Amino acid sequence: MTKKEKAIELHDRGFNCAQAVACAFAEEIGVPEEVLFSASEGFGLGMGGMGATCGAVSGAVMLAGFRNSCGDPSHPATKASTYQLTRAITGEFGQKNGTLVCRELKGVDTGRVLRSCPDCIMDAVELAEKILNL
Repeated sequence: MTKKEKAIELHDRGFNCAQAVACAFAEEIGVPEEVLFSASEGFGLGMGGMGATCGAVSGAVMLAGFRNSCGDPSHPATKASTYQLTRAITGEFGQKNGTLVCRELKGVDTGRVLRSCPDCIMDAVELAEKILNL
């Protein structure tokens, strides 16, 4: 099963978009699925209300931190490189889809859907695989 297929399966089981993306990579980043599930819960539905960043993108950005962070709170040395990965993820997603905002992707105000949730999830998984080498 591909990571895209796994993420879609998780979404079909009721995971939000952020959870589906993050949890699809639990094994690769060495974080229990339950931890990723809980940590990403608030990022779904455009941070809970469709007005902010797409949950799928948020899940991929969360993976950037898990993948790249030095994990040392006493000597935080990896912020700049993690931000660079984040910019690559958000930049490519935005370029492909025209926006990072859930409300806009779903066409809430315009009636014109730019991208479905499953397509956003697959885009975010693809970017995590490509940019984060997962």
